[in-house]
Amino acid sequence: MLAKKIALVVDEPACEKNRAKPAGERRKGCTKQLQPGAMAGGCAFDGAKIALQPIADVAHLVHGPIACEGNSWGSRNSGSSGPILYRTGFTTDLSEPDIVMGSQEKLLAAVGQIANQHHPSAIFVYATCVTALIGEDLPALCKTASARYGLPVIPVESPGFAGSKNLGNKLAGEALLEHVIGTVEPERLTPCDVNIIGEYNVAGELWQVKPVLDRIGIRLLATISGDGRYRDVAGSHRARAALLVCSRAMLNLARRMEERFGIPFLEGSFYGISDTSDALRGLARLLVARGAPQELLARAEQVISEEEARASSLLAPFRERLAGKRVLLYTGGVKSWSVISALQEIGMEVVGTSVRKSTEGDCARIRALMGEDANTFENLPGRQMYALLEKGGADILLAGGRSQFVALKAKVPFVDVNQERHRGYAGYDGMVALVREIDRELSSPVFREVRRRAPWDRAREEEG
Repeated sequence: MLAKKIALVVDEPACEKNRAKPAGERRKGCTKQLQPGAMAGGCAFDGAKIALQPIADVAHLVHGPIACEGNSWGSRNSGSSGPILYRTGFTTDLSEPDIVMGSQEKLLAAVGQIANQHHPSAIFVYATCVTALIGEDLPALCKTASARYGLPVIPVESPGFAGSKNLGNKLAGEALLEHVIGTVEPERLTPCDVNIIGEYNVAGELWQVKPVLDRIGIRLLATISGDGRYRDVAGSHRARAALLVCSRAMLNLARRMEERFGIPFLEGSFYGISDTSDALRGLARLLVARGAPQELLARAEQVISEEEARASSLLAPFRERLAGKRVLLYTGGVKSWSVISALQEIGMEVVGTSVRKSTEGDCARIRALMGEDANTFENLPGRQMYALLEKGGADILLAGGRSQFVALKAKVPFVDVNQERHRGYAGYDGMVALVREIDRELSSPVFREVRRRAPWDRAREEEG
């Protein structure tokens, strides 16, 4: 069953890169088998866990050794406006006797304990390498547990050895399609209901966008999965349109919801002013095409115009100071191009960007923004990054937390733009926040001081 699911998600007809391959290569998709002990960048289990963990009123139970749970619950700083159960780590903590004798009863007991003590809306049970290798029938066990305890128990079959984190994202989408979406009818529907797919509410970024949707009159039926609720996701099949963000991580989910439930979707980004405006316009057009009132388009244009004017006035003080400043961008996926667009809007120059976890569509957007000779790289080792920054190749580094030490050693300002960050940069307010943070780092006097020669070095030179 796992092999069939992997084959289903890697042969993605909506992916241009996959369509361009011969039939045999197309069925292999973009996945790659991981080598034991070489899990840099995450495994399929990690990808599924971080994709579903933001559903806040659900208990997330890792069925495997305790090391698999680790600190993965905190790998994304996803916020919740209500329940915090998703922040509790649950694991069956399998040991050698469980592996030899079987762990079915231990899993059922764990589900029962969670149900009785925490009363979650549902329990998601994640397979790991160990439980998959010993051949446990996770769907059957979850079905038994669901009948015994009277709540949805959802199997998420994404053991780490299956492939990369991106594959895990897709397998998480398959779990939702197979066991969750369509199982609950929403209490209220409107002609302007939408789903946002691939939004994880990192640092509260969903909350920077939702007020703008509300002003336009677009109702957010479900987010998959940032600040999500189980019933909303289960009833998301009644949406009138969908927006897919976060590159192609859940493209299979958006495409199959369109096929199964007739929900058209568009791809967009909420990073940068122009991209945010384009995403809002696109959603409004999709909804009107599905029967929403025609005046929705006029309201969208009015709100976009007001928000762009407000953001422009807030950004005005920064434009002169930041114009021409050079940025090295070391991230991936949708941010590999959407952040470029945001920075170019205020006159900054992106001297290079990584294309880790980026699709061919992402790379095409990068070339459109930076030119055909854009400086892109799949991987930039720390030594090379240090050499580039130390020689003055960039004025600031925008990357993930693991790269900040290279920037500090090179005495170059750094801004965290990856999933671990605690500041949101989405939408119009997010763009202002990003620019303010970049300006704060570039204006900090500490970098001017640390670049100066030490007084004792100057004194020694004068004496000599």
